[in-house]
Amino acid sequence: MQLSHIRPVAAAKFDDPNLVSCAGLVPTVALAQQCDLGALADERLTVPTDKGANAGRKITSLVAGMVAGADSIDDMALLRHGAMGTIFDHPYAPSTLGSFLREFTFGHVRQLDAVGSRFLCGLADRTPIVAGIDGTVFVDIDDTIIEVHGHGKQGSGYGYSGVRGLNALITTVSTERAAPVIVGQRLRKGSCGSPAEPPGWSATPWPPSVDSAQRPPTPPRVWVWVRRRRCWCGLIRRSTGIGQCARRSAAEPMCR
Repeated sequence: MQLSHIRPVAAAKFDDPNLVSCAGLVPTVALAQQCDLGALADERLTVPTDKGANAGRKITSLVAGMVAGADSIDDMALLRHGAMGTIFDHPYAPSTLGSFLREFTFGHVRQLDAVGSRFLCGLADRTPIVAGIDGTVFVDIDDTIIEVHGHGKQGSGYGYSGVRGLNALITTVSTERAAPVIVGQRLRKGSCGSPAEPPGWSATPWPPSVDSAQRPPTPPRVWVWVRRRRCWCGLIRRSTGIGQCARRSAAEPMCR
């Protein structure tokens, strides 16, 4: 098959009113509703002006769009393709979601952190997303650069990678039965160095969502592997703060 040589194709879109391009969003959004994603966003987010109205529905729309593959505001139009408007009530236009996100400040991002940790607890109650959390756990704390465009982005700057963006510190947890899951994140200035940590980050025994997810009635003695700042920390007890473990270089063997 090849493109028509008679009429050049300038654009293509999915506009059949009887077809759904992302049917997998139906169970995904249903699970998000069962875990109270929209209710948590309505409760926690305080985005100002009329652009912050119906925060729960807008956050759910953004999550659904990202699950479907959207990686920009314009891509959120996929939520309005074909018969998506029949399956979902009043999908938001990309411009509406973009105006909503442009009102965000660092404080609103921290509010989303609170939403995310509580949402993860809801997922853990309904799915095996952190199966084996009561056994041996591997915790990885590392940062990444998120490229941004435009000089008006709050906190954006040039960091160690030479790319203008924001620095995100991410904590992932994996177990013997579960794949890595992001359980904590903190957005930082783009000029932030990789070894730097937000105050109190490593002194916290766990990101809130880790210790709450599938917490057994009687917490067992659990050992945790921790990697932080490109070095290895010794095996620690769950009740011990991550920042209180003895550091080892990556080349040094790990032992109890």
